Amino acid sequence: MNMKLELVLIPVTDIDRAKAFYSEQLGFNVDVDHATGEDFRVVQLTPPGSACSIAVGKGITEATPGSVRGTHLVVTDITAAREELTGKGVEVSEGRHMTPEGWKPGPDPEHTDYGSFADFKDPDGNVWVLQEVGHGKA
Repeated sequence: MNMKLELVLIPVTDIDRAKAFYSEQLGFNVDVDHATGEDFRVVQLTPPGSACSIAVGKGITEATPGSVRGTHLVVTDITAAREELTGKGVEVSEGRHMTPEGWKPGPDPEHTDYGSFADFKDPDGNVWVLQEVGHGKA
């Protein structure tokens, strides 16, 4: 049986602020913005090229805003992705890679798949991880 991850709920305090951050600063597509009454609103957003979306809203999760940690966004060039995001005002950590001696600054010199990382937070403090996969592959 196939199973596809389609939607990840991200708890936020201010739906409009989160929508602006994810769509304007990260470039996610706004797929849905639907409200029913005062107690329910869902905004579904999809990262460029992704088959999985996120949802922010009211009445969709009881998780504490800012409690999500380590959701990965896979990019083919972590340096370019970091530069693009910082150019849009996102505070992204310096890149890092793991070696037998531990974490080292900068991307993996050989750009090994799953080897380079950088982090950023959304306005509520949910932590995202950029991870490099497929560097130099068309």
